[in-house]
Amino acid sequence: MQVQIYKRTCELQVVLYIYKMKNKKRSNCPISHSLDIIGDKWSLIILRDMMFNGKNFYNEFLNSDEGISTNILANRLEMLVNYNIIKKQQDLHSKAKWYYSLTEKGIDFLPTVVELILWGLKHDRMKTPKIKYVLSILDNKDSFIEKSMIELKIANQK
Repeated sequence: MQVQIYKRTCELQVVLYIYKMKNKKRSNCPISHSLDIIGDKWSLIILRDMMFNGKNFYNEFLNSDEGISTNILANRLEMLVNYNIIKKQQDLHSKAKWYYSLTEKGIDFLPTVVELILWGLKHDRMKTPKIKYVLSILDNKDSFIEKSMIELKIANQK
């Protein structure tokens, strides 16, 4: 009986520690909080691929031009799921595959990604890429954001 109580106490302490660490903020600054969640290159690349390239499966993300490693990809997908930026569901066609989709919180990040694209274009010395979504942003940013957010909300209702 004593061993069971001790074991349960230890389990609760671990759960409490994980909860505190997950909900711990470095500061009350919204920029700091945002960067803690999505401030690394790979999370942004995953979100870009979901928003503009229609990628939803692990292997699709793995095959992006940037060459993300498997351990980092798995880590970032798990982190984005834990922060409710994306959701993970078993694929309807294959029980061995997982389907990742944006949550409303993730879709709300689209205007920020668009601004990062525009900033990158302005300060990159390379020519403007002939990517359809980049050209659409340059043509009419506000219309692109509105249309894309509606399309993503419909596509991610699954």
